[in-house]
Amino acid sequence: QVQLVESGGGSVQTGGSLTLSCEISGYTYSSFCMGWFRQAPGKEREGVAVIEHVGITSYADSVKGRFNISQDKAKNTLYLQMTGLKPDDTAIYYCVIDPRAPKYGGRLRAAEYTYWGQGTQVTVSS
Repeated sequence: QVQLVESGGGSVQTGGSLTLSCEISGYTYSSFCMGWFRQAPGKEREGVAVIEHVGITSYADSVKGRFNISQDKAKNTLYLQMTGLKPDDTAIYYCVIDPRAPKYGGRLRAAEYTYWGQGTQVTVSS
């Protein structure tokens, strides 16, 4: 059974930084595409950043240059380093993973991902 457990969320002021972690267990596939999505109140879930097992990364335009996705294979942990945080970054952040390669143009589409964590809240105040 695949389990994803996020941690590291919290409340910061504009310009602050946070690093989210996602511990992944029970995942036995050799390939993956994994990453982070977020959902703000009243808004649709949106892709933030993903990384494929071959090392390809993709970022939403709104976070490019501010967020960095990385992984520690030995710890089966995915990270999202967030800097220069803005109030618009306030959302619940979800960790995701899927063994299939995403469809062309689909790396940041929620429908491409089978396994989801429960989410961790990030709140950025002005």
